Amino acid sequence: MPSRALFLVNPCARDGAEKSDRAAGLLRDLGLDLVVEPTDDPSRFPELIGRHLGTIDRVIVGGGDGTLNAAVQVLVQAKLLLGIIPLGTANNLARTLGIPFDLEAACAVSAGGARRRIDLGWVNDRYFCTTASLGLSVQITEELSPGAKRLWGPIAYVLTAFRVIRRAHPIHAVVEWESGTRHSRTVQIVVGNGRYYGAALAVAEDAAIDDARLDLYSLEVGHWWELLKLAPSLKRGTHGTRREVQALRATAFVVRTRRRVPIDLDGELGAETPARFRVVPRALEVLVPAKTEE
Repeated sequence: MPSRALFLVNPCARDGAEKSDRAAGLLRDLGLDLVVEPTDDPSRFPELIGRHLGTIDRVIVGGGDGTLNAAVQVLVQAKLLLGIIPLGTANNLARTLGIPFDLEAACAVSAGGARRRIDLGWVNDRYFCTTASLGLSVQITEELSPGAKRLWGPIAYVLTAFRVIRRAHPIHAVVEWESGTRHSRTVQIVVGNGRYYGAALAVAEDAAIDDARLDLYSLEVGHWWELLKLAPSLKRGTHGTRREVQALRATAFVVRTRRRVPIDLDGELGAETPARFRVVPRALEVLVPAKTEE
């Protein structure tokens, strides 16, 4: 009997409307008994997944990181296997897991890939897959239009960042973790569970999505132009060695700010400070390419 899968597609994702029908056809050709539920309203995921519980063995999500974030809130409790068809802009969870961006190859992984248990982050009663951040990244999210993401792809993050950087204002924050407390005047704090975020930037050079740890870094620059000097190391994940960056690794963090500030979760606004972060080890089972290391 073929595996029965629920295919949740976000038609508003960058390639969602264009590629979803072809993806569904490929998945069926690969032997899956497929139920397709297109929706641009992630709040419907509990309803859609709940409707098919007991009749499916996996949920395949076609969309970007924000779409996956919405699905994960339900999948952990439902204990369902996740397949990923990267149809979004940044696709950082897919990138972290080595899932190909080629449509045929991604469908093959969702139909018959290897199973891998990954960690999730947790902040203020909500899961995140790769990163939670506050400061500059939130301003970029707020200014980045769906049209720009669809037209420019990941480059849209870079173009928007250049506009936002010059208006960056420091946030007074206190970061607490198992072995210390740090008072910070920062323009951005990123808490990473996986390796990549934003425009394929690396949270840390050796970050992994199954190491039962979170990586936090804080950008503590005095002038906006210092951020431009940091760009190459942010891309490589080596920024933790720079004097303008405070890098920490722990299983849990608390971040407090003088005023409430919003938090970006996997590319969508989803929480605010004060924030309690922790890692949830091996929380989710995902289909990945066979023998692919992060």
